[in-house]
Amino acid sequence: MGTSVQVTPLCGVYNENPLSYLVSIDGFNFLIDCGWNDHFDTSLLEPLSRVASTVDAVLLSHPDTLHLGSLPYAMKQLGLSAPVFATEPVYRLGLLTMYDHYLSRKQVSEFDLFTLDDIDSAFQNITRLNQSQNYYMSGKGEGIVIAPHAAGHLLGGTIWKVTKDGEDVIYAVDFNHRKERHLNGTVLESFVRPAVLITDAYNALLSNQPPRRQRDQQFL
Repeated sequence: MGTSVQVTPLCGVYNENPLSYLVSIDGFNFLIDCGWNDHFDTSLLEPLSRVASTVDAVLLSHPDTLHLGSLPYAMKQLGLSAPVFATEPVYRLGLLTMYDHYLSRKQVSEFDLFTLDDIDSAFQNITRLNQSQNYYMSGKGEGIVIAPHAAGHLLGGTIWKVTKDGEDVIYAVDFNHRKERHLNGTVLESFVRPAVLITDAYNALLSNQPPRRQRDQQFL
């Protein structure tokens, strides 16, 4: 493998904490996901605070708090200033998610970790990509191509493929193989022998779920 890849988990390894990875490809630093928990525990962000200023680009995979919840705080307080990439649904639903967090907490406490303006400032920095759209990085990232692919888990949920010199790095977390009523399954199986695969076992037991028709009948 001619491309140098270093993967540094910042949060979410060996437990169910929010997800955040630093992936360095030939010296270009990707922050893939910058999650937070619903308690907004700042101690979880200590690893991120040490590397935030070195990040060259941020890739968001899903629109929930566990994948993007710390973005406004990191940009306001931790020195994160890199361009951010996400699909349109992740952008829109993520923005609403953060609005809802702020407004609900302001009703019951003096919440001051970030404001609505901080949320707007963070999300207006996001470049929105379509599923399977190739985006060619420039400058320091010349030669690197990123592309979001369907994860099948949440609307807009993304498996990120990062390619350099013909070598693929795949980031696939919280994916779903099943075809659901509103989402197709993941396209993960279409990738052939990536150089690096970053994944999880969070949904490993979902294969034991009953068929969808049976689940629908139980629900009704």
